[in-house]
Amino acid sequence: MSSNVTVVGGGAMGTACAWVLAQNRLRNVRMWARNPTFARHIEETRENSRLLPGIRLPENVRVMSDSATAFASAEAIVVCVPTRGLRDAFTELKSYIPESAVLVSAVKGIENSTLERPSQILQQVLGTRPVVALGGPCHAEEVARRKPASVVAACDQPEVAEYVQNLLSTDFLRVYANSDLTGVEFAGALKNVIAIAAGICDGLDYGDNARSALLTRGLAEMVRFGISFGTQPETFYGLAGVGDLTATCCSRHSRNRAVGEMLGRGMTLSQIQQSMNAVAEGIFTAKSVVEIAQQNGIDMPIARAVYEVLFENKNPAEATQQLMRRPLRAE
Repeated sequence: MSSNVTVVGGGAMGTACAWVLAQNRLRNVRMWARNPTFARHIEETRENSRLLPGIRLPENVRVMSDSATAFASAEAIVVCVPTRGLRDAFTELKSYIPESAVLVSAVKGIENSTLERPSQILQQVLGTRPVVALGGPCHAEEVARRKPASVVAACDQPEVAEYVQNLLSTDFLRVYANSDLTGVEFAGALKNVIAIAAGICDGLDYGDNARSALLTRGLAEMVRFGISFGTQPETFYGLAGVGDLTATCCSRHSRNRAVGEMLGRGMTLSQIQQSMNAVAEGIFTAKSVVEIAQQNGIDMPIARAVYEVLFENKNPAEATQQLMRRPLRAE
């Protein structure tokens, strides 16, 4: 029996998700992109040459900008748009989304204006319904080339998480079910901020010791933040936390790490953003994380230092020295 799945977003992750879903030849996969010219180009060439070059989309993937067609009879909708555009995108698409469709969020950030997670935004716009959050190390550039990866599908309704687990699992993508939706979303957002810090270490040529310490203390901040909101510490020690943190802080595919490296080498945030053709979520998430931490009295020195480098023009080397000179304490 065939099934209809729609992917929202024409970026690298959206393209990779469409490619993965289409490995089941009985599926009708539709990828919705807002720009008609962009959608038509991918549909005709079968390749997202700008963001995921060299990956040919299977014939059972249709790429379109027509919303009525894209979402008709969709049983699952995989969301791959930046956090800052999520609310506006689904406000526009709301009338086309089937009430029975399962929502799967691959969005990793926290909205600046409301400090809300992607699942909360989707539920506000579309009404109360289960949302599954994807987390874990899953670079589009590798998954779409059949390189082995493992992720988690998190939902507070286990049967819905298991549905998505089966929907996305292949012989090269192993999906684990998880019940800690909030923890997986926070882990996915926070690791991007720590990855900017890791990139700064690389840009300043601080070496392996500094990066390893940064990842370890960054994870401590992530756990501290999550516990403040009742999440499960185990989530941060799993794929959504340690797994994604390691990949994002160390990979050449990581846009957030690349932003940090450019900062460490002396570029300004404005210069960096002008040079990039994709969104680095950690830039915007840093604002939200620092604001939430201040409101709730959560100690987040690394996140705060990243914020100061990004938005207060603090010298990266000076920010590092301030972190190193903090009062001594037990681990």
